[in-house]
Amino acid sequence: MESGFSLLMSTSHYGHQNKTSGVGIIQYCHRPFSSIEEMDDDLMRRHNEAVSPQDTTVHIGDFSYYNKQETGKIIKKLNGDHIFLEGDHDRWLSSARQVWKKKIEDYFIVCCHWSMFSWPRAHYGSWCLYGHHHGRLQGPGKSMDVGVDTNNYFPYSLNEIKEIMKFKPENPGLVKKTFGKEI
Repeated sequence: MESGFSLLMSTSHYGHQNKTSGVGIIQYCHRPFSSIEEMDDDLMRRHNEAVSPQDTTVHIGDFSYYNKQETGKIIKKLNGDHIFLEGDHDRWLSSARQVWKKKIEDYFIVCCHWSMFSWPRAHYGSWCLYGHHHGRLQGPGKSMDVGVDTNNYFPYSLNEIKEIMKFKPENPGLVKKTFGKEI
């Protein structure tokens, strides 16, 4: 796999178990793990199978339910560099951005934990990558849920996303001509 910003994922939910009710992400999403420890270990293993030490992974929210110290221990076990966006359960982050935008190759990519109907440069064909919904919401146009629940608990590579986007419809409000020229 080529190095760079080539891996994107969301909604890992490391350590997400409600101590009061006993219900956590395993039950909520019917994840195939018998315990939080098993899930955490398997998520780390899958991450490290897909991510090289030279890669950067954009974690698009809900990375960890643990405190900052416990979350730091997980991050140290994961290959690559990391960019973290805020999600609903990222209390361990003291401050984080909610939106990350970057042109990668010929693609302008917008990442946010929550899906959007419209996003920066959507009318020019940009992509919106989100999580939060655990595969239960199909976004419009060139948007995609990149949560681990939608990819067998692995991060998505940029090449996988490019292949999927080929078959997605155009974005709502796509501008095909401007000032009389095809764009």
